[in-house]
Amino acid sequence: MTSESVLHPSLIVPVGHVEPVPRRIRGLIGGQVVFDSRRALYVWEWRAYPQFSIPLADLVDGTLVDDEHIEHHGAGPARRHTLQVGSEVRVGAAWVWDEDAPKSLQGTVRFEWDALDAWFEEDEPVFVHPRSPYSRVDTLRSSSSVRVEVDGVLLADAPNCVKLFETGLPTRYYIERMYVDWTRLRHSDTVTHCPYKGTTSDYWSFDGETGPHEDIAWAYDFPTIHANRIAGLVAFYNEHVDLYIDGVLLPRPGDPAGGTAPK
Repeated sequence: MTSESVLHPSLIVPVGHVEPVPRRIRGLIGGQVVFDSRRALYVWEWRAYPQFSIPLADLVDGTLVDDEHIEHHGAGPARRHTLQVGSEVRVGAAWVWDEDAPKSLQGTVRFEWDALDAWFEEDEPVFVHPRSPYSRVDTLRSSSSVRVEVDGVLLADAPNCVKLFETGLPTRYYIERMYVDWTRLRHSDTVTHCPYKGTTSDYWSFDGETGPHEDIAWAYDFPTIHANRIAGLVAFYNEHVDLYIDGVLLPRPGDPAGGTAPK
């Protein structure tokens, strides 16, 4: 048997790419609908994922006040605006594409994600950022064994796993909790969100001879339906542990044989 590949598909969308969004997109502040659009656009200001750009005509409530500040946002120049919705004021919340931006973006506005209280695709909430139409997440049951060590200490040893393949990221290996040595791990209060997998339920750290190794393992107890096979399982951060798949040590992403990527 050959060793597990640490290669993975790359992100393919160039910066500045624009595509139509075939979904109804809404944004809320304080329970009020700021915009409601069936004509939104995806715009890639960086390669990892797109943003939504909303036609100005689809604003339902609120006022945009020009901050008289222009920046280049990947696809082109945009003017920063403050958003006012009733008594709520969100400074620098919006970027209206300038006349030198691509023609398809003119007359639209891109909102800072955290400036709104909630985002919806159709009637489903979306977290962190829009899901890219060119990215996918697949979870497959696998008979590959998984062994995890840090500083020479065995933290987990599982006879099988669920492999999670996410576009642009290294494979993640999720294992049953019974195969983890919980006496070695320390629970963390860290919580992270993923638009493809959901919200983490737990993180764990390890205090080794070389010092603390923070947040090297995590779990999703209630993942999205797209990743339901990882529910309740535990994954270790490839980049920060010694990970053996079928007895062979994987190069860490960032090593010559691997590729650097965030979780």
